Amino acid sequence: MNKINLQKHSVLLIAIVATWITTYVGYKTSFSITIDNMMQEFILIMNPLSFLLFVYGIALFIKNTKRRNKYIFSVGLITSIIMFANAAFYRFFNDFITLPVLFQTSNFGDLSSSASESIAFTDIFFFTDVFIIYLAMKFIPQEEELTASNTKVGRKLYFIFAATLTMFNLGLAETQRPQLLTRTFDRELLVKNIGTYNYHIYDVVMQSRSHAQRVLADGSELTEVGNFINANYAEPDPEMFGVAEGRNIIAVSLESLQSFVINEEMDGHTITPFLNELTKDPDTFYFSNFYHQTGLGKTSDSEFILENSLHARNGAAVFFTHSGNTFQSLSKSLGEHGYFTSVMHANNKSFWNRDIMYDSLGIEEFYDVESYEINEGDAVNWGMKDIPFVQQSADIIQEMPEPFYTRLITLTNHHPFDLDEEDMIIPQYTSNSKTLNKYFQTVRYMDEAIKIFFDDLKEKGLYDNSIIVMYGDHYGISENHNKAMGMYLDKEITPYDSAKLQRVPLFVHIPGYGEGKEIDTVSGQLDLRPTLLHLMGIETKGDFQLGSDIFSPDYEEFVIFRDGRFVTDQYVYTTDVCYDTESGEPIEGQEECTPYLERTLEELDYSDSIINGDLLRFNDKNYNPKEEIMQEKK
Repeated sequence: MNKINLQKHSVLLIAIVATWITTYVGYKTSFSITIDNMMQEFILIMNPLSFLLFVYGIALFIKNTKRRNKYIFSVGLITSIIMFANAAFYRFFNDFITLPVLFQTSNFGDLSSSASESIAFTDIFFFTDVFIIYLAMKFIPQEEELTASNTKVGRKLYFIFAATLTMFNLGLAETQRPQLLTRTFDRELLVKNIGTYNYHIYDVVMQSRSHAQRVLADGSELTEVGNFINANYAEPDPEMFGVAEGRNIIAVSLESLQSFVINEEMDGHTITPFLNELTKDPDTFYFSNFYHQTGLGKTSDSEFILENSLHARNGAAVFFTHSGNTFQSLSKSLGEHGYFTSVMHANNKSFWNRDIMYDSLGIEEFYDVESYEINEGDAVNWGMKDIPFVQQSADIIQEMPEPFYTRLITLTNHHPFDLDEEDMIIPQYTSNSKTLNKYFQTVRYMDEAIKIFFDDLKEKGLYDNSIIVMYGDHYGISENHNKAMGMYLDKEITPYDSAKLQRVPLFVHIPGYGEGKEIDTVSGQLDLRPTLLHLMGIETKGDFQLGSDIFSPDYEEFVIFRDGRFVTDQYVYTTDVCYDTESGEPIEGQEECTPYLERTLEELDYSDSIINGDLLRFNDKNYNPKEEIMQEKK
């Protein structure tokens, strides 16, 4: 017999079909995958099968029935775990798991509260195929050993079919999205076209490739990157350059704060009364069209972007994957100009690998949880509550040598947005999303903490000679809560709206300046480093930074997201659609967005090459090529 006997492989066929159906239903119920036409739906249906045929097909080489069944059951269990893990991860991060994330084990303990909120009872569905496979093994009669029916010809035909299906899948995907496999930053696009399982294999290959980049880099790439950066450099505004020279810098990372709550109410309750006052304060520049540009590293990404004016790494936290790199950070630049540099964060020093990364960034002191006294009632959810945190931080700041640059990272307004009852200044919102309902309460609490912090700075004599910079670090409400967000905003949330909701507030408060105002220039976190250094009277021309001084007359309103979306003053590009900013409606064709898209891909590529190749080590005055070669050999 020259082909596989289907009856004798009924368990294998049932396993393939069961996992195939479970995977597809999981796509439709657990992920917000945009489908624009019937061809994309067909690709989505088909893409799990190419992988499943290969991985389950290995069972054809196992003659012993018990061992073969164990293998089939194990494959079913592993694929179910993969889908379940991605679904839980997607609910919180609105993204798919990458290999480096799996190695961030030092964060797992601190992530437990958020993780538990991201697991749903319905996730048991992902294991339906495992149950079906078990029943098939138990009740379908099988021979103990496969006989001649399991021939080489039969296996060959099977795998030729699997390979043909894979190529057919890739061919269709390429017609829908040309150069698909070069768009590594868009994981939804990859999953939609090649499937979750193949995406994870692709991710492993790409991560291995990124590690190889450092070994192969020789510094010649820096010239090309430098030319790109110099061509887009924006000269500082002479009137703003040095207006805060010599002052202390106090930067505050406002956890998960998005701009949609600023100057707004929730059921008649003012959400951010103190921050609202700052938007109209004559000493404050309030940037109302400012965007976060973080990836999976969330808060750590926002730190990286602020310090380096480079994009975060795709699919991983730079703080974990490249903490040994050479960086040209904000802290290093300020340190070279006599500033004492520090970070204040009441969490474990190893969380996000900060204790290692801060050394590479030139941060002199890290005041972690050990620097604070956490009394009864001072802790909630992710760590120390913001009010006692800022109060004790003000005491620590008072002892710092001047001039100093210190950065505070708040904690309370973090998913799952839990608060003790005594800290609930306003009631919860009422919607179908527990996450959004609680979010307004924790935002209000954080606003109160910032008010207290300002008061403490004034009381301790730290206020007048400082510049206070506050910014939202990343989104708090993911696109998975669009239905509830639509209820609050009284509109249906489109992909255009989702992109615009990535706005986070930026406040640059200069006590005594008196000429502050609201600025609606489209800008982003990459612009913080050059903007701050220019305010301090420090030139940045020649620095390897991708952002620009927002105050510059030459500033271009163009913000690139880590996932390949972008926003300008005229256009928003998201989900492969170009939108008109004024109307919020799609533009026919891509002509208007095409030049910006090309620059987006170019900039992301240059940023990745700097990080993956550790290119700035070649720009370091103390770089020793012989020492580098010895290190690589080790």
